Amino acid sequence: MRWIIAILLICFNLFGFGFVQQGSVDIVPVEKAYKPSVAFHNGILEVNITMAPKTYLYKKEIKLFINGKKVDLKLPPAQKLHGEEVYQKQLNFTVDVPKSGKQKVVLEYQGCNEVGICYPPQKKVYEFVQKSEKVQRTSKPKLSEEESIAATLKHESLGIVLLTFFGFGLLLALTPCVFPMIPILSSLIVGAKNMNAKKAFFYSLVYVLAMSMTYTVAGVLAGLFGANLQSTLQNPVVITLFALIFVALAMSMFGFYEIGLPASWQTKLTKTSDEAGSKGGIIGVAIMGFLSALIVGPCVAPPLAGALIYIGQTGDAVLGGLALFAMSLGMGMPLLLIGTGAGKFMPKPGGWMEAVSKVFGVVMLGVAIWMLDRILPAQVTMLLWAALFIGSAVYLRALEGIEPGAHWFIYFKKSVGIIIFIYGVILMIGAFSGATSLIKPLANLSSSKPLQNIEKKELFQEVKEYQEFEKIVKSTKKPVLLDITAKWCASCKELEHNTFSDPKVQQKMEQFLTLRLDVTDNSPSDKEFLKKFGLYGPPAILFFDSNGKEKRGLRIIGYKSPEEFLQILDQALKDDR
Repeated sequence: MRWIIAILLICFNLFGFGFVQQGSVDIVPVEKAYKPSVAFHNGILEVNITMAPKTYLYKKEIKLFINGKKVDLKLPPAQKLHGEEVYQKQLNFTVDVPKSGKQKVVLEYQGCNEVGICYPPQKKVYEFVQKSEKVQRTSKPKLSEEESIAATLKHESLGIVLLTFFGFGLLLALTPCVFPMIPILSSLIVGAKNMNAKKAFFYSLVYVLAMSMTYTVAGVLAGLFGANLQSTLQNPVVITLFALIFVALAMSMFGFYEIGLPASWQTKLTKTSDEAGSKGGIIGVAIMGFLSALIVGPCVAPPLAGALIYIGQTGDAVLGGLALFAMSLGMGMPLLLIGTGAGKFMPKPGGWMEAVSKVFGVVMLGVAIWMLDRILPAQVTMLLWAALFIGSAVYLRALEGIEPGAHWFIYFKKSVGIIIFIYGVILMIGAFSGATSLIKPLANLSSSKPLQNIEKKELFQEVKEYQEFEKIVKSTKKPVLLDITAKWCASCKELEHNTFSDPKVQQKMEQFLTLRLDVTDNSPSDKEFLKKFGLYGPPAILFFDSNGKEKRGLRIIGYKSPEEFLQILDQALKDDR
């Protein structure tokens, strides 16, 4: 227990030390720089904008729309600054609104800080019902999911924040971001010598802490500097090297060789501890946890995006980092339980142990194929899966006969082998037919081509640069849906196979101009595009009205089911009317 407490204390102290002196420059975020409010009374709309010290608003950038129509504003006299008309400290003006009923007010403004930093244009949306003789305070502008999470960090106590983000981590634990880590950790435990429940728990804890610290540091750096280290590492060279590591681990589990520390290292460790082998194994587990966090699961989910927004706006790396660390620990809880269980219920050394090692060797090959799917064509990875299943079936002697009176387990093993052999053959046929789904490999062989087999290029129009996107949005009268994706993004593949392939979703999407930005290459233009919208990586889905303004409250970060996505599409269409 003392080991566990010591490790946790070291992690928190190291983390806190790196960021305790962060951010000495006093530059307020845009939310604190400008605080607008709108109220209605007897047919008069009252607008007030309070400005922080040393900030100002440009008169020409202040615009107001009521029910989609631009209002000709009569603003008070402004003062001159650097040749521009600006307002400082406070701005008040009124607008006549004679029409009764529901009103939608859009307030736009943009300004700068006297330090020399200009804030991006802001847009606030208010809705109210006009009633005579009563003041109707408007509701707060709609926030996107990640903005709501960022607000939680700003206003809640430390305890509530940590518990909330730990809960977020538990919810994310079995997503495509974390699920591949389960066989990785299990394989490391199975491959270790003299494993028991206590040792398995310690191995799992080291893996989870290494993963959590890596997520946290990478996240804080992304929030502070806008550079997503995980996305940067998603290139063919890194992915191929990491896939080869898993192939090497698989070959080790098949018994071709053993992987361990060099003898000289082992000798030095032996001088300091009788548990040198354990320490050597722990170092390997920690390294694998570090690499897994960076390369295996580069997902951007709403809680992560919310923490990054908070860090980027406030510079508070300590609170944002602690929230990320709590979320990472929540994500690691199932890994901790499964890893400990693998050690506790592991059979004693012998024939069983060899069989279990070979099973996890196959699992490691599966992880390697799963990673290569990010850089290889879908048909190629389907063929690799087919080869893995067919090869496993041959190893299980699925195609050989059974002698009379054989043990029941022989029959069971042969049955499993036959099933995976058939599935492997089906995958091979599907790959040659042009299919891309492991769940529906024979979909292309059906007599009539279903709606969900529409090609991506028919469903989405590709855009490469922000300028191209801006030109397209300005030229259309339809609401716009922008999908930001990448081949290495696991949640993006979920959206592709489950949500975008749904016939009802595709039918509803026909009412939008659907655009797609592929950031697989993480090129300078990709980074610029993401930076324009304050994004840190895929998946993200953005909605724009027919005037080309983004509806921030509908922004999607992470995976949404077809049912959830349909509701958001309906809301986007409703708001645009």
